[in-house]
Amino acid sequence: MLGLLLVGALTASVPALAQQKTGPGITGDDSLTWHGITLYGVIDVGIQHDTHSAPFTPYRPSASGNIVRQNDYGSATGLTPSNMGQSRIGLQGTEPLNNELSAVFQLETFFNPQSGNIADSLKSLAKNNGRSLTTQSIGVDGSSAGQAFQTAYVGLRSAHFGTLTFGRQETLLALGSIKYDPNYGASAFGLIGASNTYSGAGSSEDNRLDSTAKYYVSFNDLVHFAALYKFNGSNGAANTAVQADVGGEYAGLSVDAYYSKVNSAITATSLTATQVAELPTLGYSSSNALAATISDNTTYSLMALYQFDPLKFFAGYMHIKYADPKDPLSAGFDDIGGYVLAFVNNAAYGNSKTLQVYWTGVRYTVAPGLDLVAAYYGYQQNAYGTGKQAGCSTAAHSTCSGSLEAVSFDADYHFNKHFDTYLGAMYSGVHDGAASGYIYSTNINPTIGVRYKF
Repeated sequence: MLGLLLVGALTASVPALAQQKTGPGITGDDSLTWHGITLYGVIDVGIQHDTHSAPFTPYRPSASGNIVRQNDYGSATGLTPSNMGQSRIGLQGTEPLNNELSAVFQLETFFNPQSGNIADSLKSLAKNNGRSLTTQSIGVDGSSAGQAFQTAYVGLRSAHFGTLTFGRQETLLALGSIKYDPNYGASAFGLIGASNTYSGAGSSEDNRLDSTAKYYVSFNDLVHFAALYKFNGSNGAANTAVQADVGGEYAGLSVDAYYSKVNSAITATSLTATQVAELPTLGYSSSNALAATISDNTTYSLMALYQFDPLKFFAGYMHIKYADPKDPLSAGFDDIGGYVLAFVNNAAYGNSKTLQVYWTGVRYTVAPGLDLVAAYYGYQQNAYGTGKQAGCSTAAHSTCSGSLEAVSFDADYHFNKHFDTYLGAMYSGVHDGAASGYIYSTNINPTIGVRYKF
């Protein structure tokens, strides 16, 4: 199906392509560009206090949890990286081949400026292997797993036929979630950036995908279309994915609709003490072994924004359905970053689990360089348990219906194109099944920091 879409789009004559935004957005004489190759980077670090939190980790892209987490057993204060935007360094380039066609590429590495480590969410999980909740540090799954490059693609761009790229790339849904989030994916001030589960179409590991082909085309900068396909390097549908995006812009209004299907999606977790005790007999090391729940995830999403200077209004909705995988994964499966899934659960969703995720917010430019942002996020989870857990609506089981809400306020002041400073806080709270096993059900994370872009 994807091949037919690509062939059909590539054989159509369309007006000029609207270039996809990459890097930190520094252009012109302010960018470090030489012979069409641009060196760019972002360094973002601040100080944060969390009213309920486990100790911060030096490994995941955001050292804190930002929203309330299951293992939040105390409070925490410290340096936190990538509060407003991911700290990274990269190269991107365009090489004209003729009047019509150019070659394009991008390489990008995520790092944590407070520790100097390459970002590695899965290591934050592995460090908690065998530990009880009250002895753990922040550990959250994600697409950053210590790889040398978080983004690595090459492709072709045509002024008339669009852009086709191959490699490890950010997904369509993840790009849209940043564009239509009032906080542009800021981890300290929004649910979309703090979790990545939703922009990952149900799994935090799926914001960026290996072995993808991605196509994007714009018609007169009014209507655009995009498609993505993930190959698995083998036969069968396991670990494949397909996404599509159709959208348009007119008179300050921008709207996009997304579809995503990820087969055998992985949600990794730390090992219990019992599982760690079994590792020697399985031949795995606790330093890179994890447990995981496997699911087939189907997502539909509609997002919009309307700009009426000096205001910009945002709204978004996602419907994510989790089902047992048609192609189960076996224990010993190699996950991203060289981690191994020593224990897997392919039967967590005998009844499908659905998440309805929604958000809205406003960004107000009160003066040149100064933006004030107010945003609300939430999700509703259905009751998907069986037997005695069927239809429950309490915190007794994680399969009971439940909800989360998050509210944030923040200010961001840009001194110039390269340097800005920010201040804000986000409140988050969980209820009923979404709060099952949690030590505390709320968190507030006042944060102040600075960011430099080049």
